[in-house]
Amino acid sequence: MPPTDAAAGAGHPGDGEIEKLRRRVAELEGRPPRHRMRAFGSASLIVVACVLAMLSVISVWASDEITDTGRFVATMGPLAKNRDVQAAVTHRVTTAVEQQIDVNSVVNQLSAAATERGVPPRTATLISTLRGPIGNGLTSLISTVADRVVSSDAFATIWTKVITAAHAAVAKALTGQGGGAVKLNDGKVAVDVGPAVQQVKTQLVDSGFGLASNIPAVHTDFTVFDSPALAKVKTAFRLLQILGNWLPVIALLFAAGGIYLAKDRRKALIGTAIGFAVAMLILGIALVVFRSFFLDQLPADVNSGAAGAVYDALVQFLRQTVRSVGALAVLVGLSAYFTGPSHVATTVRTACSTGIGGIRSVAESAGFRAGPVEEFVRRHKRWIGIGILAVAVVAFLLWNHPTGLVVFWFAVVIGFAFAVREFLAPSPGLASDARPSESGGAAAQAG
Repeated sequence: MPPTDAAAGAGHPGDGEIEKLRRRVAELEGRPPRHRMRAFGSASLIVVACVLAMLSVISVWASDEITDTGRFVATMGPLAKNRDVQAAVTHRVTTAVEQQIDVNSVVNQLSAAATERGVPPRTATLISTLRGPIGNGLTSLISTVADRVVSSDAFATIWTKVITAAHAAVAKALTGQGGGAVKLNDGKVAVDVGPAVQQVKTQLVDSGFGLASNIPAVHTDFTVFDSPALAKVKTAFRLLQILGNWLPVIALLFAAGGIYLAKDRRKALIGTAIGFAVAMLILGIALVVFRSFFLDQLPADVNSGAAGAVYDALVQFLRQTVRSVGALAVLVGLSAYFTGPSHVATTVRTACSTGIGGIRSVAESAGFRAGPVEEFVRRHKRWIGIGILAVAVVAFLLWNHPTGLVVFWFAVVIGFAFAVREFLAPSPGLASDARPSESGGAAAQAG
């Protein structure tokens, strides 16, 4: 008996599944070019975003540190108490005072005074031969007084004033703006420590060295920053300073575009977070390497300890921003991973949910009742989570120069907020989410 149409259409039991597989293969074979272009576009945008992230950190630092006088003074002001800087300023002030004192004149006056007081001629002549020891003694005296002045609180006040003036020179050097009495030549930013010289003069006179009263008003320079490359980077730095706080927004838009184009957006988000963290690591290493290069390029007569202290102070907030952005990237990456479908992520989520559920059970045993709050939280659980993240993002953006420690506490607070949400409306369990594909397959087989 020939097969009926129904029997012929039914065929073998697996024919339908085979046909579905063939159609699926045909679809996949037609998609690779588009998928490759999409993946390439996503990867390109994410790479550009990571590069822009490094430039963003520098641009924000440039905008805040170089154009904000108060922040610049807060950065450089503590250098007045740095021993290396104090030693360098003491040496500069001592040299300036010595240049104004004629040792020969001092010796001649001592010899003449000795003669007038009836000292034997041989003794007066002996005084004339002691020019070297007398000069060394004067240098020691001046250096002691200068060190006392530079180590005083009064010098800290002077330093704050000259650093405030120096800010104008740095701004002029790097942004083309500013001006003032601070000198800027060949990439060198120098401040006038003449007021310190005046204090040394006063203390020398008070100590009985009357000849110091003849020292005129002196304007001598102390180099705060010296780099031949300063003028070369002016254009690039000016561009970053103009971009200011807009560059981070551009970087985030590129990152968002790359994540949106990706087929697996969770993995793209994790990859972007890793890229940002690596970018911050590279920038941090670059700051360390450039510090060594900067110190190696200094003239032999420059105090490298003081120069290193100035460099460290100048990039202090830049390093702080690098750490905070790196910590934030790690936090985002971990959050994206632990909200994913991997076995580790679902196990952790299940453990957390079980633990919070246990706390809720203990609380209910003690008389706790959530009442209508539980129903509300359960109904809007997803939107409450989105609200927690939105509030955290806004607070972080409004935070003035967050540090890595601030990022850590943000993570703690966000975790606590989600824990409270789970406590008010416990999940029945996340174990069923651990193997969604396997449970679906088992259900199909059971059917």
